Amino acid sequence: MEIVGVSRDSGASHQKFKAKYNIPFRLLSDSDESLCNAFGVLADGKLQRSTFLFDADGTILNVWPKVSVAGHAQEVYDSLP
Repeated sequence: MEIVGVSRDSGASHQKFKAKYNIPFRLLSDSDESLCNAFGVLADGKLQRSTFLFDADGTILNVWPKVSVAGHAQEVYDSLP
């Protein structure tokens, strides 16, 4: 299993964020918003925090749109096959 975070922030910003919060997984920069647009997570130019769960073949198993941080990690964990 691999966890990857994606945001529109720069790579340098990601490094600071990872260090500040001790994030153990990769963070990818989508500065051109290509992934945001492909996954439909922009609304009126604002990013809607969302989670996508993929299987090993790249098939989407579950989507959580408009995520609230509190309790979300456990919700995703509980849904793992």
